[in-house]
Amino acid sequence: MANQTQPEKSAGHDGFERRDISVGGVLYFLLGLAVAGLVVHVVVTGLYSSLQKRSEAQQTPVSPLVTNAPTDTRHLPSDYKGNYEEYLLKNFPSPQLEIDERTELNKDRLREERTLNTYDWVDQKAGTVRIPIERAMDLIAQRGLPTREQAQTADNGGKKAKGTP
Repeated sequence: MANQTQPEKSAGHDGFERRDISVGGVLYFLLGLAVAGLVVHVVVTGLYSSLQKRSEAQQTPVSPLVTNAPTDTRHLPSDYKGNYEEYLLKNFPSPQLEIDERTELNKDRLREERTLNTYDWVDQKAGTVRIPIERAMDLIAQRGLPTREQAQTADNGGKKAKGTP
């Protein structure tokens, strides 16, 4: 084995290998990648356009009894200006699917919290009111739970009769 040392910069290479990759090769690759992306975009757009036309041709005709059948339900008409809930209420029959489960669940939770933590009439004619749950627990702690006395049997002062298990 020969232990030959080579200088740090050999003559004519400027510290790196020029034969592995060239700038022209990188630019040609990027240009080819852009052209391929453009071709794929055109093909996919044409495919979706033809599928949309085919789907519209195969749609069953709308019943003549329907007065306001929307033609495209994927986009909101301009007269609703982003008010999706109003659009659904006016254009789709009940029952409707949930629009946003999280906000609907939050609305239900807020309504339940208001019910549990506020005073309100249950039946104003009968004089029945609803009180907050914290206040109801305080009242039960002060007064105690209502109890009823155990009725003792008349025979033997509550002792078991002979012959009964």
